[in-house]
Amino acid sequence: MTQTATSRLSQPDRGFGGLLARWGLPAPLFLGYVGLLLFMVGDGVESGFIAPFMADHGAGDEIHASYVITAYGVAVMLASWLSGALSELWGPRRVMWIGLAIWLVFDVLFLAVAVPSENYPLMLITYGIRGFGYPMFAFGFLVWITAVAPVARLGAAVGWFYFAFTGGLPTLGSLVASFTNPVLGHYGTLWLSVGILAAGGLLCVLGVRERTGFTRLAPEGVQPVQSLVSSVSIAWKNPRVGVGMIVRIINTAPEFGMLVFFPTIFADQIGFGEGRWLLLVSVIYGTNIFFNLIFGVASDKIGWQSTIFWFGAIGCAISILLLYFVPTSLGADYYWVALLVGALYGATLAGFVPISALLPSLAPENKGGAMALLNLGAGAAAFVGPAIVSLFLGPAGAAGVVIIFAALYIVAAVLTRFLKLPEATRKAIDEDVSLQDVTAVRP
Repeated sequence: MTQTATSRLSQPDRGFGGLLARWGLPAPLFLGYVGLLLFMVGDGVESGFIAPFMADHGAGDEIHASYVITAYGVAVMLASWLSGALSELWGPRRVMWIGLAIWLVFDVLFLAVAVPSENYPLMLITYGIRGFGYPMFAFGFLVWITAVAPVARLGAAVGWFYFAFTGGLPTLGSLVASFTNPVLGHYGTLWLSVGILAAGGLLCVLGVRERTGFTRLAPEGVQPVQSLVSSVSIAWKNPRVGVGMIVRIINTAPEFGMLVFFPTIFADQIGFGEGRWLLLVSVIYGTNIFFNLIFGVASDKIGWQSTIFWFGAIGCAISILLLYFVPTSLGADYYWVALLVGALYGATLAGFVPISALLPSLAPENKGGAMALLNLGAGAAAFVGPAIVSLFLGPAGAAGVVIIFAALYIVAAVLTRFLKLPEATRKAIDEDVSLQDVTAVRP
């Protein structure tokens, strides 16, 4: 084991740091997790109402609003890929700074210029470019986590990441909106989100002093073009990583897609109203954040692959059908049933958490490229989900789109069977070292 790994993994198992370590949370990154939670709260405030809001302030209708969100998704997809590749070259912390700056600048332009003028092209540009912000911040931090956490506890470490990530987007974000919308209105709530996000972002990048994220992770001599090409070519050089990226896309594509058209269906057509719809969103993702931890920790014991297959892919295929068809069949009088099936979807969605531990572990010799593809898959989901809605909502209707989402989860289940860990990673798990040190312990 390298000296760096030894010093990092030999921290005394006592006090608050020891408690965090026993919970699977890397103690040096603790403030980063807290800051990430606040950042994602700020980002998630809008998730339950942004499509109808844009439709009423320049987009014209829900379809045109979905085009804006799709443009945003394209930016998220590109930035998610870049966050992994650039973190290898520049260090995760610098990438996080860039993401924070992009989000703040272009969201202020969106709110201060595009929305008041109801300028649809400007709305497309500012909101779209803003999409580069959160992936570079959040997934840059995920790269930092995978570089520091021991492989044997990596499932728990990324479980804590998604606890913070989905705790804010959209769980606590939607809950904040449910209280502030009646007081501040949608527009005032969106401005409030800017302050919450800025506070969380600064806490994360200024509060974490762990030095691994301050410097490049790629070996000396690796050039930018070489690193970017490697982060793409790994998809066919190591096909399991490419398959894993597809599974990661399917993981959250339905989540992003349903937030485009579910607000209108649940609030207006079923008759829950905006307040109860936002509460339902909070229940879905409130359940999700706790099961992110449960499945993160459990997956280190029962296996990452098995957790994804049974609890993630198969579970979501069933629960997303229930989430749509049960409330639409029973109507507004059975809101409590909608809360139950919503909680089930949130729980099964967490079954995919180990993919963030599994994918870089499939390629210990090029974990930076694997992380870039992982993040590309996460970002592509923000594009694929709304794109499916844009393409099929008209001809297939809402029920048809939900069935397509369920079929995608079945595809993910089949693909997961191909994700087998290499021997080097199994040895690293036995040695209890981090992914940054896997190559140092290979036989």
